[in-house]
Amino acid sequence: MKGVVLAGGLGSRLYPLTKITNKHLLPVYDKPMIYYPIQTLINAGIDDIMIVTGGNYAGHFLQLLGNGKDFGLKHLNYTYQQGEGGIADALSLVEHFADDEPVCVVLGDNIIEGNIRKAAEDYRKQGRGAKILLKQVHDPQRFGVPELDGERVIQIEEKPKKPKSDYAVIGIYFFDNTVFNVIKTLKPSDRGELEITDVNNHYINEGTMTWAELEGWWTDAGTFESLLHAANLVAKTGANNLELSAANS
Repeated sequence: MKGVVLAGGLGSRLYPLTKITNKHLLPVYDKPMIYYPIQTLINAGIDDIMIVTGGNYAGHFLQLLGNGKDFGLKHLNYTYQQGEGGIADALSLVEHFADDEPVCVVLGDNIIEGNIRKAAEDYRKQGRGAKILLKQVHDPQRFGVPELDGERVIQIEEKPKKPKSDYAVIGIYFFDNTVFNVIKTLKPSDRGELEITDVNNHYINEGTMTWAELEGWWTDAGTFESLLHAANLVAKTGANNLELSAANS
């Protein structure tokens, strides 16, 4: 399984900080934001990883991360997303890298307390289709919200006014290699983007979508409020067992 971190976009909600660097390079407590999703993948047993960057500061990723040796990786891959075409558009850029293998996709501003190793192992056993991770939240209307029937996902609705559950689809996804064909069939949404919710609903309609509930806390860090919240959570409890050789050098 290949790992993908989506770290493009302009980060307009964090302006003026993003006037000088990419959102995903801003600090979350004592480490750059991008460190956390990379470590999430490594903790899941995934060591072949591509970073999808974008905006005016893509070179800063290479300056910070280099070839990934600080994470114990032999190599770290990069590609560039032009503009803001959405999550599914960014994912389409890694088709060659995936090389017919399944992918685990982590949004670059998603930070979790624990790890996703069990979910990754379960998905490997699943063998096809897709898997999403869910978390109960107090404000599901801000997220993609699943309608559930026991263990089955009926559909996912993006930012619903009347959520059909109190779960949010967090920014960690598992897809088989058909995902790139699915993306090619998508049409831009009202906001002009290719939506990852449409990808997920394709797998739901196909009957090959599974889900698991994430243990421990989860937050994104895409606004000033959530960035501060993420930093406080990490400072209080730690996240991802994030120990890098660079921190000890």
